[in-house]
Amino acid sequence: MPRNEYQSQLAELREDVVAMSETVAERLEMGLTALETNDEALARTVIEGDDEINQLYLDLEQQCTDLIALQQPVAGDLRFIAASFKIITDLERIADLATNLGEYAEAADNDVFPSVDIQGLGEMTLEMLADSMAAYADDDRELCYAVNDRDDELDTECEIASDTVVRELIEGEEMADEEIETFMEDVSRLLLTIRDLERVGDHTVNIAARALYMIDNNDELIY
Repeated sequence: MPRNEYQSQLAELREDVVAMSETVAERLEMGLTALETNDEALARTVIEGDDEINQLYLDLEQQCTDLIALQQPVAGDLRFIAASFKIITDLERIADLATNLGEYAEAADNDVFPSVDIQGLGEMTLEMLADSMAAYADDDRELCYAVNDRDDELDTECEIASDTVVRELIEGEEMADEEIETFMEDVSRLLLTIRDLERVGDHTVNIAARALYMIDNNDELIY
C-alpha cells in the first residue's frame, strides 16, 4: 500500500476515535440531564442508544485489527494503533456507565438528597473526558498529566458526596414503613450514581495514560 494511503488510514482512525468519544460524551450528558429533570423519555433514549455505541466500538476494533494485520506497523505507529484500541474500550465502558445513569433516571422517584451535587460531579467527568481526548487528538502530554491530577479531585468530591448521603440518612426523619422501601431504593441509586461517575473519571485517566504512552512511549500513568 502506498505510504500516503497508509498515513491517511491512520489519520482516519484518529478522527473516528474522536468522533466516538463525542457520541459517548453526548450520551453521558444526556444521562445526567435525565437524572436532573426526571425525563424518562430522555433516559430511554440513552438506554436504547447503547447498541449504537457497541457497533462503533466493533467497527473501530476492526480498523485497528486490519491496520496491524495488513500493515505490520512498528514503533510510534504501533503504539498509536494499540492506544486507540485501548481508548475505544474505555469509551465503550463510559457509554455503559451513561446507560446506567439512564436506568437510574428512569427508575428514580425523586431527588432524595438535593444537597448532593450530582450535576457538578458529572460536569467534572465531562471535562476530564474532553481533556483526555484532546490529549489523544493533539498529542498533548501536559493534558495527560492534568487529567490524572484532576482525578484526585473527583475522587475526593465523590467521597464527600457519599459521606453526605450516609450522614443525612442517619440524621433523617422517621418515615412510615410503606415509604422506607422506596426511599432506600432511591438512596441506593444515588450511591450507585456517585460510584459510576467516579468510574467514568477512572476511565478518562486510562485514556490519558494511553495517550501519554502513545506520544512519548511513557507508561508512567498506566501503572
